[in-house]
Amino acid sequence: MADNPVSDARLSSDGPRVSTTVEVPPQVPMVALLGPRDEVLAIIERTLASDIHVRGNEITITGRAADNAIAIRLIEQLLEIVRSGQAITPDAVSRAMGILTAGGNESPAEVLSLNILSRRGKSIRPRTLHQKHYVDAIDRNTITFGIGPAGTGKTYLAVAKAVQALQSKQINRIILTRPAVEAGERLGFLPGTLFDKIDPYLRPLLDALHDMIDPESIPRLTQAGTIEVAPLAYMRGRTLNDAFIILDEAQNTTAEQMKMFLTRLGFGSKMVITGDVTQVDLPGGTTSGLRVVQDILDGVEDVHFATLTSADVVRHRLVADIVDAYGRHDAETLAAHPPTTVPRRDARSSRNQR
Repeated sequence: MADNPVSDARLSSDGPRVSTTVEVPPQVPMVALLGPRDEVLAIIERTLASDIHVRGNEITITGRAADNAIAIRLIEQLLEIVRSGQAITPDAVSRAMGILTAGGNESPAEVLSLNILSRRGKSIRPRTLHQKHYVDAIDRNTITFGIGPAGTGKTYLAVAKAVQALQSKQINRIILTRPAVEAGERLGFLPGTLFDKIDPYLRPLLDALHDMIDPESIPRLTQAGTIEVAPLAYMRGRTLNDAFIILDEAQNTTAEQMKMFLTRLGFGSKMVITGDVTQVDLPGGTTSGLRVVQDILDGVEDVHFATLTSADVVRHRLVADIVDAYGRHDAETLAAHPPTTVPRRDARSSRNQR
């Protein structure tokens, strides 16, 4: 039989509903495609309101012609994912369905099978279309900004790309940094060494690093300077050559700190700046450097701004709902109480006047 599924569409007795039969190649185990207890079929039926029946290696889909076409494309893409050796999970099916129904020309199999790193049988890869665009932007550009809400993988994927670049000897060291700004509470005096004091601020970066590198080798790599994790203040006065540099929580930088950080860029280096402009913890009245830099560097070659949304959240499903709910609340509050401050001059116009 052919490697690709064969479709046979015909009108059913209920008029506009159509029955489409898809033949799955015999070398593909049906359980690998459909999942245990046919959970994959249940997701397709629930999303497209189609009736799906399986007999042998044939899948019959009954529904609207447009829904059947999406179901066929989805099954074809899932077959490609199975052939790549990746397991089909309910989350992967939902993500693939979202990519197909978005109306673009992107291949879900290409998006979901892109492997950045593998360690102890665990693969790190983008799980949404915007995440793949973000990863591709890091490959293509010297400076990439990843801007989006919590849980969209901004920092995790950036650290994965840094480790990949180190392992492939594209760079000689990884530098991870964050502004030491407390998130709405005062931590007070922290005992211990300097590393103990800054550890709470840098812990998320270290957690990501531990997922990708053998934890026993991290102390050796940090002592050798191959991996450096430090507060943003430690970047001043330096030139960072042959390095992959990540600035996390960039919404908590001031405009001056952002300029200072970006001008540390040396030869053979890449920078990734991540942040969420809706979670600024700076003192009242202080403008976020991440907000300002989008105006200043707009249109600059080799600088890319990647935007992620609640649709890219890869934590618990409620996180996306929470992000959306807060977004609606902020929009309603802004509409009811518009700001009374005088708009600042356009940054590019200011530069042109000098």
